[in-house]
Amino acid sequence: MTTLAPTPDDKFTFGLWTVGWQGRDPFGDATRPALDPVESVTRLAELGAYGVTFHDDDLIPFGSDDSAREGHLKRFRQALDTTGLKVPMATTNLFTHPVFKDGAFTANDRDVRRFALRKTIRNIDLAAELGATTYVAWGGREGSESGAAKDVRVALDRLKEAFDLLGDYVQEQGYDLRFAIEPKPNEPRGDILLPTVGHALAFINSLEHADRVGLNPEVGHEQMAGLNFPHGIAQALWHGKLFHIDLNGQSGIKFDQDLRFGAGDLRQAFWLVDLLESAGYQGPRHFDFKPPRTEDIDGVWASAAGNMRNYLALKQKAAAFRADPAVQAALRASRLDELARPTLAPAETLADLLADRSAYEDFDADAVAGRGMAFEQLDQLALDHLLGI
Repeated sequence: MTTLAPTPDDKFTFGLWTVGWQGRDPFGDATRPALDPVESVTRLAELGAYGVTFHDDDLIPFGSDDSAREGHLKRFRQALDTTGLKVPMATTNLFTHPVFKDGAFTANDRDVRRFALRKTIRNIDLAAELGATTYVAWGGREGSESGAAKDVRVALDRLKEAFDLLGDYVQEQGYDLRFAIEPKPNEPRGDILLPTVGHALAFINSLEHADRVGLNPEVGHEQMAGLNFPHGIAQALWHGKLFHIDLNGQSGIKFDQDLRFGAGDLRQAFWLVDLLESAGYQGPRHFDFKPPRTEDIDGVWASAAGNMRNYLALKQKAAAFRADPAVQAALRASRLDELARPTLAPAETLADLLADRSAYEDFDADAVAGRGMAFEQLDQLALDHLLGI
C-alpha cells in the first residue's frame, strides 16, 4: 500500500472559509476565534495541500479602504510566496452582508445588482493577478421564499445578463479565467435558482460565453436534493463542463452539513473517487467543508487532514477494485463491455436495423429476460474492497 500522506501533486485545495469557520450557526455563537489567513496558508502547506481559495471578504474585511486592502493582500501574497501554495480558484461573497438579503445578480433592487457586479469584477481582477483560472459563482441568495416575491423568468434574464457581462469583461481583459456555477437547492433561501447540476447545465446553454462557463458541483448540495452525486458528475464530465468540484460529506436530505469528505455517504464517496480518477479529471480536489463547532483549533487541522487522507484511501481502494481479476470477470458478466459498443454496428444504418429480423421478429424477449445481470456480485465485490475484506 502506498502512503496516505498528501503532496501538492494530489492537487488538494481548501477554501479559507473552511478551516477558518468559527463554528457560528443559526442557533449558537462562534466556538473558535477568527483564524488569520496567513496561518491558514502556512498550516495547509504543512499538511501537504496544493492550494488555497477564497472569497473576497475572507481576505479583505468588507468595507476596507484601499490602504487596508493592500495591507491584507501584501501579507497573503508573502505567505503564498513562502509556502508555494497556489490559488487555482476564487469567488465573491454575495451573501453575508445584509445588502444581499434578496440576492445579488437577481435582486429586485437594481442598485444592488449594479453593486454586486462591481464587487465581483474587482475580485476577478485580484483572482487573475493571483493566477486563478476558475471563478466560482454560488448564488446562495438568488431565490425566494414566496411565489409572488420573485418573477423567476425575469430573474433568469438578470442572471444571464450578469454572466454575459462578466464574460465580456474577462474576455476584454484577456484573463485566462473560466466561470463555474455552483448549484444548490435551498439554504439560505427557501428555494435557490439553478438548484441542481441539470438546471445549471440547461442555463449555461443560454449564455453568450457558454464555452467559458461550466460547473462547480458540491457533494452535499446534490445530495440535499436526494440526487446521486456521481451520476451528476458523470453528466458534467460528459458535457465537458466539470470545471471545478467541491468535496465534502452529507448524510441524506437535510441541512447542508459540510462534513469532511468521506463522512456521510461513504459508498457515494467511493464511486465519486473511482469516477474522477478513471475519467482523468485534472482539476483541483477542492474541500468545501466545515470543521464541527465542537472542535478546537487542533481539531480543525485534524479535520482538514482527514479530508485528504480519506480521498487518498478511497483512491487506493478504487484502483484495487478495478485491478481485481474477480471484479474484471464480474464486469464482463454484467456486460459492461456491451454497453460500450454502439447499438448500431459501424456503417450500419437505421434501414439495416429495421431489416434485421433478429432485432425484433425473431428476438426471444422471454429468454433474454431470464438472463441474470450479476450486479449483486459486482456490488458486493466493491463493498468488499471498501471494507477491506
